[in-house]
Amino acid sequence: MNDRVSITVTDQIADVRLTRADKMNAIDPAMFQGIADAIDALASMYDVRCVVLSGEGKAFCAGLDMSSMAAGGSGMPRIERNDQGSIVPQHVTWGWHNLPMPVIAAVHGVAFGGGFQIMSGADIRIAAPDTRFAIRETYWGLVPDMAGFPIWRTLVRGDVLRELVYTAREFDADEALRHGFITRIAEDPHAAAMELARAIAGRNPHAVRGAKRLCNMAHDADPLTMLEAETDEQIKVIGKPNMMEAVAAHMQKRAAVFAD
Repeated sequence: MNDRVSITVTDQIADVRLTRADKMNAIDPAMFQGIADAIDALASMYDVRCVVLSGEGKAFCAGLDMSSMAAGGSGMPRIERNDQGSIVPQHVTWGWHNLPMPVIAAVHGVAFGGGFQIMSGADIRIAAPDTRFAIRETYWGLVPDMAGFPIWRTLVRGDVLRELVYTAREFDADEALRHGFITRIAEDPHAAAMELARAIAGRNPHAVRGAKRLCNMAHDADPLTMLEAETDEQIKVIGKPNMMEAVAAHMQKRAAVFAD
């Protein structure tokens, strides 16, 4: 990590924050690298059961820092593809999608352009009522290229996506909710996200990770592949200590104590 992103782990929940508040968490090369490094670090934190992603200050993320990007040169993110098939600007979105544990985005202020795509990579997205959104790239003569498209096809109708991409217009939280870009609206999205994260962290982590793998497959895999995948994931957890602990805790009316 660097000074653009922080990770604090408490009670098996990683509170991840974009920390360039003075620039509304706009994405410069250091922010790209900081987010990518945070995702890579989280991928090996086997005791983390849920991630909450948010931005400090007035906004979640205002998108690309155009003045920084215009400079180009050695500060631009590298273009080699990783083992997930993404380059760094895509990894900062696609990486959240591929983390083994669920990711909840807590969004406020604005989520524009690259910030909107980063938000989209989360499993669940909770936004403040006055949040402003935009798929902003065509405003700057660009196309969205941070893994938004493979995520959005699971969230929103194609014609709606085309209108928002082609026009780059702003829209509010109510419209984002109607289209499926966000999961729900909350006055304090970070508090709501942490509450949800605690509920997720209280479930069998092996079952939750298996369920995320199935969710990630569901849009593209054929039915027979999904049937086999369901069975494979169930075999990994059924009758195992964490599953037995879930049953025992329910019967004894106590909180379960799971092994990661």
